[in-house]
Amino acid sequence: MRLHVIARGKIGRSPEAELAARYARRIAWPLAMTELPERGGRLPEPLTPHRQVVLDERGKQLSSEDFAALLGRWRDDGVRETRFLLGAADGHDQAERDGADLLLAFGAATWPHLLARAMLMEQLFRATSILAGHPYHRAG
Repeated sequence: MRLHVIARGKIGRSPEAELAARYARRIAWPLAMTELPERGGRLPEPLTPHRQVVLDERGKQLSSEDFAALLGRWRDDGVRETRFLLGAADGHDQAERDGADLLLAFGAATWPHLLARAMLMEQLFRATSILAGHPYHRAG
């Protein structure tokens, strides 16, 4: 299953970009990353069947193990792509939230969108490591 991170805003050359790239290089699953402008722009066409996860402060909080189990279940059910939408500073519009298979939050706090991108990449690496039986989850 391909993991596709679709983020609004340019991460540029920043400490957050370096951290996100470090985790992206470690993910063994197919991975695509798309940056869109802060406003406008079209979402790329998904592989089908797909799932869409919208990162939103009002979303569900999952443990790393539960997040890994969900990705594993989707993969095992034949989902070809899971898309992760990260909004700009103003978040997502209602249509994006309504179209999500999962609203996901990294806790009750509001995180800067560049930091949330790095956090997502780490959680994707952690989830795929859990599914592969790699010791990173408890060794890191």
